[in-house]
Amino acid sequence: MDETAHGSRPSLGEFLATRRAQLKPADVDLPDYGERRRVPGLRREELAQLAGVSVAYYIRLEQGLSLNASPQVLDALATALRLDDAERHHLHTLSGDARKGRRRLPAERVTPAVRQLVESFGESPVVVVGRRSDVLAWNRAGHALFAGHLDPDSPARAATRPNTARLVFLDAHTRDLYVDWHRKARDVVGKLRQAVGEYPDDRQLASLIGELSMGSPHFAQLWAEHRVRAWDMAEYRMRHPTVGELDVLQHSLPVPRAQGIRVVVTTAAPGSADQAALRLLTQSLSQSASPTAEHTAPSPRS
Repeated sequence: MDETAHGSRPSLGEFLATRRAQLKPADVDLPDYGERRRVPGLRREELAQLAGVSVAYYIRLEQGLSLNASPQVLDALATALRLDDAERHHLHTLSGDARKGRRRLPAERVTPAVRQLVESFGESPVVVVGRRSDVLAWNRAGHALFAGHLDPDSPARAATRPNTARLVFLDAHTRDLYVDWHRKARDVVGKLRQAVGEYPDDRQLASLIGELSMGSPHFAQLWAEHRVRAWDMAEYRMRHPTVGELDVLQHSLPVPRAQGIRVVVTTAAPGSADQAALRLLTQSLSQSASPTAEHTAPSPRS
């Protein structure tokens, strides 16, 4: 388990060392010469050479002795490590400069504006998640698609509020919901990695990482890889107990003026059998309960 799971800040040096170990000389067009290596992946001097920095300076970065690398150096390291855009941003976030001026995080709440946004998507399944992946709200279709086995009012109570990462790794229903569960699991861990970089002082987030690391060996293994995923759009094949298998797109939309809160909307290709399955799910809700009920968490008083 790494230091973040114990509640301390995520480490720039740990991220660099882990990602360096995952690269082979052939990955970056360096000769191997068939020699046996004492360490996995690239050597420190090899990565320093690729990034155009001195070996001594790179060692100081990896050991945590130098925390304020310039944006140019960070970009050079990101290129040398073959990081994608989300991982590059994460690298900058972990640097000393990115931590300056961090303000106290606002309380997470579902405002009337967020409720209005949820309602604007009509019958599409919608889930509102916070910076720790807590479910802050969902409409009836969102609840039915992702967590129909849970109390639909659970997001309204902090003590029972579902957490999507916890569900993916510790809930059997959610594990069965994704045909390629392992890919979903990697995406969830990557998003949490991004979150701990953005919110290093969030103790509840650190506690969640510790809980998942202790409760799921698979999570602990993925967490140690330091992979990062952006909240954007992802395609999954789901295996729903009511409507069967369907391919869906999950769109993650940031909420303006609500730091870390996102509205996740699920859609399917127009005219497809998958879209028909989503409509069938909605119709089944209309037959079982009042169509006017929608389950969202009330806004706590400041």
